[in-house]
Amino acid sequence: QVQLVESGGGLVQAGDSLRLSCAASGRTFSRFAMGWFRQAPGKEREFVAAINWSGSNTYYADSVKGRFTISKDNANNTVYLQMNSLKPEDTAVYYCAADDDGTTATMILFLYDYWGQGTQVTVSS
Repeated sequence: QVQLVESGGGLVQAGDSLRLSCAASGRTFSRFAMGWFRQAPGKEREFVAAINWSGSNTYYADSVKGRFTISKDNANNTVYLQMNSLKPEDTAVYYCAADDDGTTATMILFLYDYWGQGTQVTVSS
């Protein structure tokens, strides 16, 4: 009974920025931790960033650390991914996910309970 909808993807040049949003509806009173994952063509889905329910802890993949920032607005039931200094290797479908156990920001994919449909991010050289 939780729905996640991503938005904000698009086509940009290397070095540009994008801000992805993920709006949650349904059982949004739950204290979810949130994560972002991505999947490029021919690749496995990989962890990008995560944030616990309170926002006090964040966790990033090494490949995006220092360039991407995850944040959330519990009152607005929305999680964001600010992506700066984008590289062609960032090209992928980006998915947001929710974890019923909101205590910890986790990189473990199978711990997430709900997933959005994904939004395409394409970074040209």
